[in-house]
Amino acid sequence: MQKFPMTAAGLAALEEELRNLKSLERPAIIRAIAEARAHGDLSENAEYHAARERQSFIEGRISELEEIVSAVEVIDPTALSGETVKFGATVLLVDEDTDQEATYQIVGLYEADIKQSKLSVTSPLAKALISKRVGDTVSVPAPGGDRSYEILKISFV
Repeated sequence: MQKFPMTAAGLAALEEELRNLKSLERPAIIRAIAEARAHGDLSENAEYHAARERQSFIEGRISELEEIVSAVEVIDPTALSGETVKFGATVLLVDEDTDQEATYQIVGLYEADIKQSKLSVTSPLAKALISKRVGDTVSVPAPGGDRSYEILKISFV
């Protein structure tokens, strides 16, 4: 079985979503299906078909989350240190073209969220950053052409 690296916070978020789906969403959709069934003819009952589609989505997501959670390898970034970028590192970068700074934490595939500055370890930028040091420059292919970033700071928080 393939293991997925993940932070403890990422695992907790997935476990919370799984608990929510099992304890709240699943019972609610079962009630909605029962209510729609009570309305009679199922062949033309849009409420029933929508509830069944939602149930299918919920069951699929539960199955997916159970598989992921069972294969997680929790890595604690605070226990890591060093001078190179690796999983769990928080990296301060500057775009060499625009001088705009950005901070990203390199996390597991299933906890990545660019809006929260959490970058998947499998993303092109994270792959370019791995094993680099403060002061190194990385080049990342982008739709508008290659982008260059300089690493300003590496921390493990």
